[in-house]
Amino acid sequence: MEIRDNKSLQENLKPFRKALRAWFEHEGRKLPWRQEPSLYKTVVSEFMLQQTQVETVLPYFERWMRRFPDFAALARARESTTVKFWEGLGYYSRARNLHKLAGILTNAGNSPNTAHGWAELPGVGPYTSHAIASLRFNQPVACVDGNVIRVIARLTANKEEFKDTAAACRGLQECAALLLDEASPGSHNEAMMELGATVCSRIAPKCGQCPVGEFCAAKKAGNASRYPRFKPRGFTRSSVNRAFSEHGDAILLQRNSRASRRLGGQWELPVMESLRVPRTEDQLIVKRSRTIGRERIEESIYRVFPTPELMIRVDKACDLRWATKPDLKKLTLSGPHRRWVKEISNLQRGSADPNRP
Repeated sequence: MEIRDNKSLQENLKPFRKALRAWFEHEGRKLPWRQEPSLYKTVVSEFMLQQTQVETVLPYFERWMRRFPDFAALARARESTTVKFWEGLGYYSRARNLHKLAGILTNAGNSPNTAHGWAELPGVGPYTSHAIASLRFNQPVACVDGNVIRVIARLTANKEEFKDTAAACRGLQECAALLLDEASPGSHNEAMMELGATVCSRIAPKCGQCPVGEFCAAKKAGNASRYPRFKPRGFTRSSVNRAFSEHGDAILLQRNSRASRRLGGQWELPVMESLRVPRTEDQLIVKRSRTIGRERIEESIYRVFPTPELMIRVDKACDLRWATKPDLKKLTLSGPHRRWVKEISNLQRGSADPNRP
C-alpha cells in the first residue's frame, strides 16, 4: 500500500506532520548532537550512527568531540589517531572517510549546502547527505534509514518484500518525500527517525504510544510487526586459525589490509597460514566466534613458539609486529581480539580460564 492508497493518511498529511512534530518536541531524546547543534556535530554523529545504535555511539561521540572539537582539529590529526579513537565502533572506513572529509572542507574553507554537494564527499551516501542538508541547511529532502523504513512500511502497510535495507531505502524514498514537512525538513526527518527508534521498534512496536497511530494502516489492522517485509537471508559461516605467540613481554600481531571495509588497518592475532608454521591439536588454546555483518566466524587460537625462523619472518613482514603492553594501548585492535589477547594472557599467568562462559 502506498500513500495514495491510504486515504486516511493522504487526507491528513498536515495533521500527521503536526502530531509528529508536537510529539518530537516533547518526547525527543536530548542527545548531545541536538544540544547546541552545529554542522560539525551533525556530520560526526551521522557518520557514527551509520549501522550503529545511539546507545553505543554516545560515549564515543563525547570522547571524539573532546579530542577533535572541529573540522580543523580533525584535519590536523593523523589518520591513525582518528582510527584509534574510533576503536570499538567498527566499520573503520567511516573514521578514515571522516578524516578525509575534514581535510577537504578545511582546505576549501567552506562546505556544500545541498545534498548533492555532500554526496560527493568521502563516506557520504544518500541518507547521510540528506540528513546533513536538511538538518543544517533546511533543504527539503527526506531521509530514509532503517528506523524510517519501519515507520513508512507500517503507516502504509507496504507488502513489498525487499531484498535488503538498501533496497527498502530506495523503494520508500518517494513515499518519504510525500510525507516530508517541507517547511521544517530537518525537524521532520529527526522526528521520523526518533519515532522508529523509540516507538515503532523492530520487535514489539509500542503502537499504543504512537503519536501518529490514527493514520497507520498496520496499527488499524493490528499487524504492525509484519512490516517491513524482507526476503529471507541466512548467515554464512567460516573458520580461521589464529596464532598466539609471545616473545618476552610482547605478543605477535598482524595488521589487516587497509582495503578491508570493516576491519581495514586493524591489528589482530595472526592467521596461522600467513606465518607458515605447523599446528597440532595439543597447541589449541581456545576457540572463539564472532559475527561480522551476516558472517559467523569461528576462530581457533593456537599456541605458537617464537622459533628463529618465525623471528626472521616477522622482521621481514610489514604486516607483522611484536607488541608490548604499552604498544597495545596505542594500537587499534578489533574489539574481540583485544578481549581475547587479555583473556589468553591471563590464562598463561594462571589467572583466568578463557573457556569460561
